Amino acid sequence: MTQSAIAIDSLSKTYAGGKLALDQVSFDVPRGQIFGLLGPNGAGKSTLINILAGLVNKTGGSASIWGFDIDAHPRNAKAAIGIVNQEILFDPFFTPSETLEIQAGLYGVPKRDRRTGELLAAMGLADKANAYARTLSGGMKRRLMVAKAMVHAPPVLVLDEPTAGVDIELRQQLWNYVRALNRAGTTVVLTTHYLEEAEELCDRIAIINHGRLIANEPTRDLVGKAQEKQVVVTVDRDIAATPDNVCFQKVEASGARTLAITYAKDRVNAGEVLAAVQRDGYGIVDVTTREADLEDVFLSLTRAANA
Repeated sequence: MTQSAIAIDSLSKTYAGGKLALDQVSFDVPRGQIFGLLGPNGAGKSTLINILAGLVNKTGGSASIWGFDIDAHPRNAKAAIGIVNQEILFDPFFTPSETLEIQAGLYGVPKRDRRTGELLAAMGLADKANAYARTLSGGMKRRLMVAKAMVHAPPVLVLDEPTAGVDIELRQQLWNYVRALNRAGTTVVLTTHYLEEAEELCDRIAIINHGRLIANEPTRDLVGKAQEKQVVVTVDRDIAATPDNVCFQKVEASGARTLAITYAKDRVNAGEVLAAVQRDGYGIVDVTTREADLEDVFLSLTRAANA
């Protein structure tokens, strides 16, 4: 059990025509974690997932799932992973119950071991078990896709933009189920454009940009890299001129008596910033702060990689 859930070593993919989608990407997904795989559109995330799914052939490197090399042991590797793609793919004329039964049959799951009712109930679809899949709402269809990926009880579940187009309530329901799966031992790999989602859910995050890995760290460590911090200061009189000080990175008047000041927390602290405001003759009435988050780190890293 010391092996990684997914091990990727120097993985590369060049499409016909010369487009380089993955460039020597290497990282491991630890077993038992919720692992975030982030990157801008076109970064190479979907190509990587499709290689793991056996839908795209790599041009270099290696990948294994639950200890099974995807080339040497493709059947075992595929049995160890369930993938929920961005696209909603199933026959609209089958019911959810039929959809899961057929998928379980394709994976060779014996009838006595099938969990169709359990999965539909877990995804809030028990009352739709015998309705045509085409009559389901967008959120229900996406939840059906998650259930479909879990019919063979894979130890690794990959969710590729699973909450796209899903309302807030359904998103929370989905994440509650994902957390429950993870607590029960399923390793989850998540791609998402909702960075606050990744920050809240993921134990570790890798970031890909232009086919290259530019970060792979525990979420807390990654967020800790953001050095910018902002204080919003309300002062005791109207601001005649925006104060300036070497310890300010940026300062904006966001109201007649309110200043939004950005500073680098590795160089100065909030006390020094407030003291600088007071030296300009302003009394401080109120202070609020904004910590850097994953979005700040993501933008900083991708901008640096694009430079």
